[in-house]
Amino acid sequence: MTGLGVRSSSYGSLDKTGLYAVVLPIHTTTTNRTKPSKMHKEREGFVHWICKFAGRKKVGMLLLFLISAVVFLRVLYAGKGEDGQEVQVPPSLHFNGTSVVNHSILLPTNEDQNVNIRNISTLGTHVILSPPPPIHFLGYTLPQGHPCHTFTLPPPPADRKRTGPRPCPVCYLPVEEAVALMPNAPSFSPLLKNLTYIHEDPLNRETEFGGSDFGGYPTLKHRNHSFDIKETMTVHCGFVKGPQPGRNTGFDIDEADLLEMQQCRGIVVASAVFGKLSSHDTYLISCCQFLCVSDEGSFSFPDAFDDVKAPKNISKYSEETVCFYMFVDEGTESILKRERGLNGNKKVGIWRVVVVHNLPYLDGRRNGKVPKLLVHRLFPNARYSLWIDGKLELVVDPHQILERFLWRKNATFAISRHYRRFDVFVEAEANKAAGKYDNASIDFQVEFYKNEGLTPYSVAKLPITSDVPEGCVILREHVPISNLFTCLWFNEVDRFTSRDQISFSTVRDKIAAKANWTVSMFLDCERRNFVVQRYHRAEQERIARRKPPVPNLSPPPPPPAPLPATPVLISSDLPRKVPSGRAGGTRSPRRRGRGRRSSPRGNRKANLPVL
Repeated sequence: MTGLGVRSSSYGSLDKTGLYAVVLPIHTTTTNRTKPSKMHKEREGFVHWICKFAGRKKVGMLLLFLISAVVFLRVLYAGKGEDGQEVQVPPSLHFNGTSVVNHSILLPTNEDQNVNIRNISTLGTHVILSPPPPIHFLGYTLPQGHPCHTFTLPPPPADRKRTGPRPCPVCYLPVEEAVALMPNAPSFSPLLKNLTYIHEDPLNRETEFGGSDFGGYPTLKHRNHSFDIKETMTVHCGFVKGPQPGRNTGFDIDEADLLEMQQCRGIVVASAVFGKLSSHDTYLISCCQFLCVSDEGSFSFPDAFDDVKAPKNISKYSEETVCFYMFVDEGTESILKRERGLNGNKKVGIWRVVVVHNLPYLDGRRNGKVPKLLVHRLFPNARYSLWIDGKLELVVDPHQILERFLWRKNATFAISRHYRRFDVFVEAEANKAAGKYDNASIDFQVEFYKNEGLTPYSVAKLPITSDVPEGCVILREHVPISNLFTCLWFNEVDRFTSRDQISFSTVRDKIAAKANWTVSMFLDCERRNFVVQRYHRAEQERIARRKPPVPNLSPPPPPPAPLPATPVLISSDLPRKVPSGRAGGTRSPRRRGRGRRSSPRGNRKANLPVL
């Protein structure tokens, strides 16, 4: 059949001519003369019979009208059928940095299409098929009368005793409504459509400065090219030692855990608890000052930075469909076995615990940046992710959080802004004052960004509301553009300091300058509504040591029994006489005041009972 175009791939899709503007050929009769059949003679006689009572022009108009009516009814029926179908996500959609679309679900099959073409082509008319429905999530708005549509943030309560940050009300939808509003298709990724990642064998360590064996050593030229957004890109994004993350790349994970993580195809909630060193690092650098030796002479692992905190208010549906993963090192694993009863099922409450081997960094906080920023590489088939720091406790259902801050906003990346600081320069000075990192390294990074054009935050940057995030919570959809953002953000953390608040705005602004994309930043008080911040494990122990000893609040002893009104004495209670004739021992004190009885004699002897 001509006019259908040429197939362009193995997914059953056609090129532009065949997919969007299929022009059906006009049916023409053949010129070969054959003996007319009996049915043909009857049809011909029927036509002559009609022409006998009507003119040729009227018969032609009648036939044309009938043909047009049949075509119109068929197109109308097909249009209603398409409108009645619900747009669903094709099963071949995988959000691991590429956009692969299976058009065979959105369009009729080849066999059905050929049948339709044959049926319509016999009518002798041209029909142009309508384009397929959009395959991207375009957002939604709540109805006018919905409570969350008119919700406004109330002013903070006037409490002079509490001046620090605090949570504020957030209008969430019920879990059932939030689940129903989960998009069936991915959001649009501007400009970037296909993202792949670099792995090097052998590893090239030639660069100007920075880098690591885990994240690679990209040169400044590579860095500049990574910010030049194109339709297809290949960038550094950790795990450079191999094509598959977690398999001999550093940050290694057991095969059973990796296979389980690949099965997560919806929402993943990820967190991590890392100590300073793993067992392998302990053996290699046992001379470090923060290691301790137990009584048996073997090395003991440093305690974890945080405790594993169980999420609260999670619906039954989310417990069954959402993936909750907690990444820990070997030292934290031993603590969980000792204190939380971690066993072979690898579960602590709702968390699935994944033990990470061969950690790439000595600093536990830097190791935590791997699952925080590269969660799309660890869960290649997940659509959405919610990252929370190990010091936080989740208290709202993940579907409600994603609906409120991603789907309702039609955003692919959301993060809260810092509750107090908005300027990178101010944030850098605060990190130096708090001893968060080496001061010289912070100064070098800020000066480097300043030479690239970083300026202090001002109202001129609106609608951007802040240059400093509170990076303990990240909400994101795994589409190519948001994956690129976290890859480049991780590269900055790997090259410079691990303080990701300093490098956030630089990466965001460089991508926004090339593509129509930005980060959605919500209020810090809204973040505090769905997570509760706890102290790090070391801070909890330090506070416990500083607390004064708890006073003994045991009940006081019972009071002595009251004395009888008239005392009764026995002979053994009488004072013994001494040779001088006076009684020995201590005299009982005389009564004074009202209790003193009047007597003509100074002292009265006690009346003895008759024995």
